[in-house]
Amino acid sequence: MTTNFSQPVLVQLCYENVNESCIKSPYSPGSRVILYTAFGSASVVAIFGNLLVLISVLHFRQLHSPTNFLIASLACADFLVGVTVMPFSLVRSVESCWYFGSQFCTLHSCCDVAFCYSSLLHLCFISIDRYIAVTDPLVYSTKFTVSVAGICLCISWILPIVYSGAVFSTGISDDGMEEFVSALNCIGGCQIVVNQDWVLINFLLFFIPTLVMIILYGKIFLVAKVQAKKIESTSGKPESSSESYKARVARRERKAAKTLGITVIAFMISWLPYTIDTLIDAFMGFITPAYIYEICCWGAYYNSAINPLIYALFYPWFRKAIKLILSGEVLKNSSSTIVLLSE
Repeated sequence: MTTNFSQPVLVQLCYENVNESCIKSPYSPGSRVILYTAFGSASVVAIFGNLLVLISVLHFRQLHSPTNFLIASLACADFLVGVTVMPFSLVRSVESCWYFGSQFCTLHSCCDVAFCYSSLLHLCFISIDRYIAVTDPLVYSTKFTVSVAGICLCISWILPIVYSGAVFSTGISDDGMEEFVSALNCIGGCQIVVNQDWVLINFLLFFIPTLVMIILYGKIFLVAKVQAKKIESTSGKPESSSESYKARVARRERKAAKTLGITVIAFMISWLPYTIDTLIDAFMGFITPAYIYEICCWGAYYNSAINPLIYALFYPWFRKAIKLILSGEVLKNSSSTIVLLSE
């Protein structure tokens, strides 16, 4: 007769010798190196890529337009995600522990939500801007002025900050889930629990602006298709100077709308898995494994690093601006008047 003795499982804690410490579930050393590299590089690109967008738009006078101010403000939101959210989420995701205190956990979550919805509102207003520019390009400059863009910027920043601050500071998002929250409560954890009502509200706050963007960009591309056909039908025929100017303006606005449409699609692809996962989790008893949740989170975070890469691929003026910034040409007194794009 033989007896099997089971080996005791070594349990790692986030804080050794602390009774209420969370259990640590670390990855293997090789996996940790890969994750730190992948997530850390995304944070670096989000910080420096969006910083380049900000410097480009704010420094070069030729880029001072309502659309570009919206793009710069969107880059600011993505920059703040790279600075205030991604580095701390990186440690939490790889080490499976939160080492920055409970109060900063709340602040971190508040920043996460605020900058996410800020980006979404920026993209929504950009789609409205592009819709006006494509459908009525000759009067666009009188409709979407710098002051109108300023109002859009204020809304895009104030509403998300007030909303996230109110939700997380009052704790109303976890009403009715006190037992579940107390079960999760341990030292070294940063789990923000949201009840079903607030999950639905968050989903609607994501879905409604996204639906507006889809409808507007659908109309934009229909109008662009009609305009392209008109230009093709008149090709080879003599054009007056005013008709030639209209064609150039329409072509330029369509190209800008296409680029920003790609930005919107990238945002939806990045954020949709996370949004659907939180919706399913709230109604299915939080069944999502931790690693799946982290993948969805980082898929959303990666969007902050994607936007500068899109601009670099599709905006010649951004590529020129990067060269001037990195070469130090922007330090010259006359650099702000450099022409980056032709009319």
